[in-house]
Amino acid sequence: MNDLGVADFAAYRTQLEAVPAEWRVLDECCRITISRFFREKRVFEVLRSRVLPHIAERAYREERAARMWSAGCASGEEPYTLKILWDLEVGRPYPGGVQFSIIATDADRAMLARADKACFTAGSLRELPTPLLNQAADREDSLYCLKRRYREGIAFLHQDLRLDAPSGPFDLILCRYVAFTYFALPLQEQVLLRIRERLSPEGYLVMGGDERLPRDDAGLVPLAGAPQIFARGLAN
Repeated sequence: MNDLGVADFAAYRTQLEAVPAEWRVLDECCRITISRFFREKRVFEVLRSRVLPHIAERAYREERAARMWSAGCASGEEPYTLKILWDLEVGRPYPGGVQFSIIATDADRAMLARADKACFTAGSLRELPTPLLNQAADREDSLYCLKRRYREGIAFLHQDLRLDAPSGPFDLILCRYVAFTYFALPLQEQVLLRIRERLSPEGYLVMGGDERLPRDDAGLVPLAGAPQIFARGLAN
């Protein structure tokens, strides 16, 4: 508003109505880019101990790679956390390991550029268990940069969750603090439909701790002890 020289919100609304391109500028100003490794420790402990091992076992048995989608990935903290857990813990018990890939999408190109560099401040890593941090990253001045092996297998894509989604199916989809926090209810339902279509028959959806599904008939059941994690086609 200062840049445009408008005095109040009513004047800015007039500007939006007169100049449609201004909506794009406003949209870019409204993005939430906060993220951390191992964000919400309880959720990642359940992923670490129950969900990811189940996905690994099924992928190994079916002789295929596991597939995951991080929607609204910001600077990559979430998909990189999954990669670290998979390589250092989940995939190790299997002879030759279990291959997996992550599609990480975000509408903010600046965040994706930061994700590609894979260097983070200590604050972004404060919830990641120290043994994992010590194995996965090297200290470079004030930053921690992930070793190359923990950057492989992740594809970062510029994609707006409101409009599109990567091709499935996925064993695990994480959509936290984006659609089900900031989108209007009709748009939440559209996003949930896309997610449901891309979730494998025994797949999992992870939401934010304060988020709720916009509808109860999506065929997704919360895991016992982990209400932020929903399973499709599975009993608790």
